[in-house]
Amino acid sequence: MAQKPLSDSNYIYGRIPVLNSLESNKVLEVYLQKGFSDAKLLNVIRDKRVKISCVDISKLNELSSKGNHQGVVALTKPFEYSDLASIISLAKKKEHPLILILDEIEDPHNFGAIIRSADAFSVDGIIIKNCNQAPVTMTVSKVSTGAIEYVKIAQVSNLVTAINKLKDNGFWIYSADGSAKDEFQKIKYDGPVALVVGSEGRGISRLVLDNSDFIIKIPMSGHVNSLNVSVATGILLSQIRNK
Repeated sequence: MAQKPLSDSNYIYGRIPVLNSLESNKVLEVYLQKGFSDAKLLNVIRDKRVKISCVDISKLNELSSKGNHQGVVALTKPFEYSDLASIISLAKKKEHPLILILDEIEDPHNFGAIIRSADAFSVDGIIIKNCNQAPVTMTVSKVSTGAIEYVKIAQVSNLVTAINKLKDNGFWIYSADGSAKDEFQKIKYDGPVALVVGSEGRGISRLVLDNSDFIIKIPMSGHVNSLNVSVATGILLSQIRNK
């Protein structure tokens, strides 16, 4: 399993993300605001025998880049990206394999929210590009509310190559695009499924669309003709899982 450093110096913040990282034995040191009194979190920190540093709020603001740290920041081990082959191998052992492909999601808040949905709907793994894509950062971890500890993520240099590998392993590729003719709720999601969602501004690239088996859309009936990508992803994953 390849290991890449988490940006922002491996710091995460917020009580739930830190708690999940503690339970996964990934925390090296915890920085607590003086007077911190969350008994549950304090007990877990002591049980795990993790070093504690009590600091002023100004230090926590610095470590979290002024994020909503809730009085706690943790230094963690480097985030471990998974290998694509291992994600595919593990997914194929499931009764209904489901993999999510992100085509250049650039907003870390969207990425974190997508990871949260992926965990909620038992996605077997997420595939992202290693460029023009938000990597795993402390902001992504915070927004995922700890789901980052349970969802496997693989970085690849070329999505089309990854898609072809998925096809070779029996996956059907469903890409979400507003110009599609087929509505998502009218499609059968049979067999292993790989869902592709596109970037906030450009959507899915033409090459990825050309290599998809199905192109689907979420029909709009209001005055706005598009959804936030994280919201759209949650809707599509729910439909696939509850088909």
